Amino acid sequence: MIVDSTLPILVVDDYQTMVRILRNLLKQIGFENIDDASNGQDALAKIQEKRYGLIISDWNMEPMTGYQLLQKVREDKDRSDIPFIMVTAESKTDNVIAARKAGVSHYIVKPFNAATLKAKIDAVFAPVAA
Repeated sequence: MIVDSTLPILVVDDYQTMVRILRNLLKQIGFENIDDASNGQDALAKIQEKRYGLIISDWNMEPMTGYQLLQKVREDKDRSDIPFIMVTAESKTDNVIAARKAGVSHYIVKPFNAATLKAKIDAVFAPVAA
């Protein structure tokens, strides 16, 4: 594994079943330090209290979407560098482009498995070739 397994991860999803699935997938690939939030506002509060090494967020949530959360994280000069993976059931090209422009680190379309999640996490933390 490229990534330190003690990395603190924040999972953001308003659907508790998906939070459990993501938590289980992360544990399968070796991560244990996992917190969760039920929407973007809850996530922002947690991000202010703790330094996360990775945020994995659903797109569609109320009252603050994952996209809006991504924008807020990227606007925060102290947290703008936190890797951010967007998870969504929609693979609309417009959404992917908007997320990329907003600074998303990677994008996962549901459904996915542990191998896909690990590959995306590894890609986010892979050293950039000079």
